[in-house]
Amino acid sequence: MSQRITIALIQSHLHWENPEDNRKMFEEKINTVSKDTDLIILPEMFTTGFTMTPQKIEAEEGDITVGWMKSMAEKTESAIMGSIIFQEDDQFFNRLFFVYPNGETKTYDKKHTFTLAGEDKVYKAGEEKLILEYKGFKICPLICYDLRFPVWARNTEDYDVLVYVANWPKPRIEAWNTLLKARAIENMAYCVGVNRIGQDELGYDYPGHSAVYDVLGKQLAFSEGEEILYATLDKEHIVSTRQKLKFLEDRDDFSLKG
Repeated sequence: MSQRITIALIQSHLHWENPEDNRKMFEEKINTVSKDTDLIILPEMFTTGFTMTPQKIEAEEGDITVGWMKSMAEKTESAIMGSIIFQEDDQFFNRLFFVYPNGETKTYDKKHTFTLAGEDKVYKAGEEKLILEYKGFKICPLICYDLRFPVWARNTEDYDVLVYVANWPKPRIEAWNTLLKARAIENMAYCVGVNRIGQDELGYDYPGHSAVYDVLGKQLAFSEGEEILYATLDKEHIVSTRQKLKFLEDRDDFSLKG
């Protein structure tokens, strides 16, 4: 019997710089998620929106949100992931948390901070790629602007699922659509993108377009509205396709230098 996981992508508006209201909102949405869901994915900076003034957010909010994620993961018996503002040693991070149902936590700090918005001047960039294992699947979580950099996502670890959480605006949404599909094809992995919708306090519009693509780039889920999308990922699809089409074995041999 093939291994499968069902994922839920929560595409939502966000309350600007208001962690408490966002936690309440997402808790209501999570409470409606199908009981057979294995992994719930939230957008980038899901408690605040994509703000460049993290000093407005109380430092303890990061720990409060992680505690909330653990509580929701235990309650739903599903893993939960998404990125938030996290303060550590007087530095701010755009940090993704992957919380297992048992409370175990893995983290990834956004590698490519968005220079166009000045994110590089406010948030400390990460240096380590994260590959985690969950229910027989190897997952690589990344954040928004990381999508534009294929070398960082390059599948040298034989991961099964690539996930991007984002606040990706309307003027460049075709790049989002195109690159998600490309990352799936070139890495022979499922590629999942979770974006927000609505307008933020700075006037930027976000059109959603959360989506899931299979190993060959076939779209399995897509939405422009405020809703929860579902997709079931099948390990056999990955294994059989890679055995038949050995494209990853022909990849160029090189390494990144710091």
